[in-house]
Amino acid sequence: MRDATVPSAVVPRPQAASGRPPALAVFDGDWTLVAVDQATADLLGRRREELTGRNIWIALPEFAGTIFHSFLLHARSLGERVTWRGFYPPAGCWLDATAERVDDQLHVSLRRSVGPVPDGAADPAAEAAEYDRMRFLAEVSEAMTSTLDPAESVATLVDLVVPRLCDWALVTVLGDDGAPADEGRAHRDPTRLGDLDLYLSRRVRAANEDNPMATALLTGEPIHLPVIDPALVEPALGDDEEVRAAWERLDSTSITVVPLRARAETFGVLALVNTSARPPHGEMEIATAVEVARRASLAIDNARLYGRQLAVAETLQRSLLTPPPQPDDLEIAVRYLPASSTLHVGGDWYDAFQQPDGATLLVIGDVVGHNVDAAAAMGQVRSILRGIAYDRQEEPARVLTRVDAALTGLRIGTLATALIARLEQPPELAGTGRRVLRWSSAGHLAPLLLHGDGRVETLEAAPQTLLGAESTRPRTDAVAEVSAGDTLLFYTDGLVEQGRTGIDEGTDRLVAAVRELGPVPVDRLCDALIERIVGRRPEDDVAIVAVRCHPQDGGPAQAS
Repeated sequence: MRDATVPSAVVPRPQAASGRPPALAVFDGDWTLVAVDQATADLLGRRREELTGRNIWIALPEFAGTIFHSFLLHARSLGERVTWRGFYPPAGCWLDATAERVDDQLHVSLRRSVGPVPDGAADPAAEAAEYDRMRFLAEVSEAMTSTLDPAESVATLVDLVVPRLCDWALVTVLGDDGAPADEGRAHRDPTRLGDLDLYLSRRVRAANEDNPMATALLTGEPIHLPVIDPALVEPALGDDEEVRAAWERLDSTSITVVPLRARAETFGVLALVNTSARPPHGEMEIATAVEVARRASLAIDNARLYGRQLAVAETLQRSLLTPPPQPDDLEIAVRYLPASSTLHVGGDWYDAFQQPDGATLLVIGDVVGHNVDAAAAMGQVRSILRGIAYDRQEEPARVLTRVDAALTGLRIGTLATALIARLEQPPELAGTGRRVLRWSSAGHLAPLLLHGDGRVETLEAAPQTLLGAESTRPRTDAVAEVSAGDTLLFYTDGLVEQGRTGIDEGTDRLVAAVRELGPVPVDRLCDALIERIVGRRPEDDVAIVAVRCHPQDGGPAQAS
């Protein structure tokens, strides 16, 4: 979207015949309103701030597909001054418009018509009805594209069409197995919802060639029945007197069924039912219903496709982010949350496994990127690192060096932060409850150590380059001693940078939360940190590994 280049204060204003300047609006090449004066806003029934800097089809969706829309397109393509007169329903008046292209901008002046209505002009009532229809369709488009949840999309659709198009409605969307996956229903009379639920939940679902919903699904064409033949409903009522009574109270007399169809597939139906208090749908209502279904179908199908991608992504996530081991005298908890704006995978990862010599290896990392490509790169890096680390019981710095060489030699072409920590107990510390933590960081955040006495220590180490950076600088290890009752916390930057917080400030917030929570079980610690800091909609991927060191007397440390 381009920046405004013509301030409204200096826009040249052509004079109207009455000597009073008309209202003026200026559009750039992307149809963004770069300048709007107060008179224009008043005529259009909008505030200036609702118009300036916004695309016309977003700020004024009711114009889409109208004659005024065609007038603007014609003026831009023609390159010379063009005039138009038409009825504008929101203002309840006729407008005169003049449009002229100036460089890549379109200057449009508007004023109320003062002359007689031209012969053959459209009926204002018809213009108002068409305006109302276009505004409703614009509302449908906006509402249906506001979510990628199929169930929410279906619920939104029934709420849009009741009572605007019918007295009650049913939406059925089929799953991949051909059975109903999502259903939505609504009734204009809240006291009849119980009858509607009873009928729809207990009716007999059977194959019936005369069933209009089945016909619409099979043919992909809308079905309209101005009168519902009782014989058509009889098979669905069966022998259940309560269902029969509920149907009678619904007083359904006519129905229009419109298929939900997108990408050459019919995957559901929208049934619009009227009672005896409302006449059967007319041609314009049916045409509107078809257009509503067309717009809704695209949105619902997008939600279905997103759901399929999400299922694939979650399967990939589960295959890569495995449950941690639970070695003797150690308790390990892990968490992974995807960013709320992406699929349920990303570049963050964790790993925890035991090496053949009994030491426990803990890994946390973050591949650059936040999409499926980042997840694929993460899978490669994680697998290489896991294989190299298990193959030899080497120090973490040596493992990272070999991983770097593999990424370069195999031309993986990705950058990632990573931290490897080896928690081991040499013979001289056997039975004491004390362990040695040896770690090396490739540009990753420092882990935290919650001591048994409540102190929180940040385990800082010399900064070193990211994996994949092809640096020749040697990597080094850092060493710390960990005692029984201590807790180690490894995490990615998504945990500390929530709320657009800087790393230093975010780390201070995390340290304070860990100190306040104290020696709670590690599962509860992870959940509490996510609840307090991240919430339900993380801005970035978050991975956490928490390790509690228990005494070596066979019993866990006391935790509240």
